[in-house]
Amino acid sequence: MAGWSSGGHRTCCAGCCPRRLNEPTPSVTIDLAPIFTSEPAQFAAAEDAVNALGLLAMTRAFTASQRLLVLDWQHPCWWFWPHRQALDDDPRWPVEIFPNGDYYVFLSEDMTTGTFGHPWEQTLCIFGDPLISTLSPLLTSWPPVKRARSF
Repeated sequence: MAGWSSGGHRTCCAGCCPRRLNEPTPSVTIDLAPIFTSEPAQFAAAEDAVNALGLLAMTRAFTASQRLLVLDWQHPCWWFWPHRQALDDDPRWPVEIFPNGDYYVFLSEDMTTGTFGHPWEQTLCIFGDPLISTLSPLLTSWPPVKRARSF
C-alpha cells in the first residue's frame, strides 16, 4: 500500500502496552462501547465511519509529508502517511484506528499527538491538540466521551 512501509523488525512486547492507558494532557477518550454492542451491520458501518473520520482528521492535523508511527500489539510497527492513504486506490489499512481486537497506537514522530485504541476497554483516546481539535469534534457528536483531560 502506498500509505504504509515497515518500521523495522521490532514488534510490541508483552507488557509494553498497558491494559489501561494513563491518558496524557490534553486528551479526549471516546467510549466505543455503544458501537461494540450494536447489531452487526451497524457495527460494521460505525467501525468504517470511525476509521474514515480518523483519516480525515489526520489529513487536516498533519502535513502531507508527515508520517506517523503505528504500533499494533505484538505485530511489526509501521510508518503511516495519512495523505497517501487518503489518495490510495485500495482503501484498506493494515491497521486502523478502531480497536477491533488489538491495541492500536498512531503516534506523531515527536510522540505528542496521536490515538490509542483500547479493545477491551472499548475506547479510543485522542491526544495532542492538532488531533483533538480535528478528530474529537467529528466523533463526540455520536459516541460519548468517557474521559477528558484538558490543557
